[in-house]
Amino acid sequence: MTTKIFALKNAWFCGLKTIQNINLKNFSIGAVTRAPVNLKGRSFLTLKDFSSDEIKHLLWVSRDLKHRIKYEKQYLPLLQGKSIAMIFEKRSTRTRISTETGFALLGGHPCFLTSQDIHLGVNESSADTARVLSGLCDIVLARVYSHTTLEDLVKDSSIPIINGLSDLYHPIQILADFLTLQEHYGSLSGLTVSWIGDGNNVLHSFMMTAAKLGVHLRIATPEGYDPDSSVLQEAKRLSEKHGTQLFLTSDPVEAARGSNVLVTDTWVSMGQEDEKKQRIKDFHGYQITMQTANVAKLDWTFLHCLPRKQEEVDDQVFYSSRSLVFPEAENRKWTIMGLMVSLLTDYYPQIPKPRF
Repeated sequence: MTTKIFALKNAWFCGLKTIQNINLKNFSIGAVTRAPVNLKGRSFLTLKDFSSDEIKHLLWVSRDLKHRIKYEKQYLPLLQGKSIAMIFEKRSTRTRISTETGFALLGGHPCFLTSQDIHLGVNESSADTARVLSGLCDIVLARVYSHTTLEDLVKDSSIPIINGLSDLYHPIQILADFLTLQEHYGSLSGLTVSWIGDGNNVLHSFMMTAAKLGVHLRIATPEGYDPDSSVLQEAKRLSEKHGTQLFLTSDPVEAARGSNVLVTDTWVSMGQEDEKKQRIKDFHGYQITMQTANVAKLDWTFLHCLPRKQEEVDDQVFYSSRSLVFPEAENRKWTIMGLMVSLLTDYYPQIPKPRF
């Protein structure tokens, strides 16, 4: 009789635990299971170097920190006693504010360095700068003109280097984009993203990431503004490996057809100001409007990494309820925090793993 009562109580307790493990919308069901993902000490130059599981882990950590800090109002000094050197050859609003406030919010000390504050590549070699910063800081975020600058820093650094933007990739932007889409749609696998614009660094990072998350990619670029050929070759390989679709065209409407997400970016990046007049002419017809959205799926949304100019997307789309640009901008903070915590600590998420 005692055994039966114990078994009954045990079954009731297990049932209660099961109920407690039924999670909120957009999360998987079941207890948190530790995955063999450890990114501590890694550098982050391109998402090409990260697997599907590693990217999902970064998004999970980011969403976990957002939940615990923003909604649960918890104080998590995970980076207390640590410092970050933020090297900015290019100005920025989102990258600077998200990194600086995020690192401080986690208890660390951010140090902002412009070209006027540091000798990188001018009076001091990248190799020497990397060795000096390795002795003074715990991590470096560098926003640079040339991707080779980042590669040079990594060669002689003993601490993680984060790509805050280069001419080839902008990986921290793409983490924010996919966190935003995961939050909005509930999962990522099976979504179709349409890129309409320049074959630039942001597109390159989409191409290195989408297939790994089960996301189809449709790309429209004007003739002569195609993505880098080596990036395209790798994107084709990833698409074939993960069973996703990769479609390229020069027709913006065709690229948008059947898409869940419409994405564009600046047509004139920093350093290309002399090309502005020609680029505006070459990108004629590439503005995203409601007419573009008419061929997308009924649940379409819009992303832009900002700052935005009206020739890229009209007000009707940009300020519509379908536009996720401001949640996307906020998620720059949570994803850079998730990345920095993952590269510097052994932190493991406390919330259940989201559906991807």
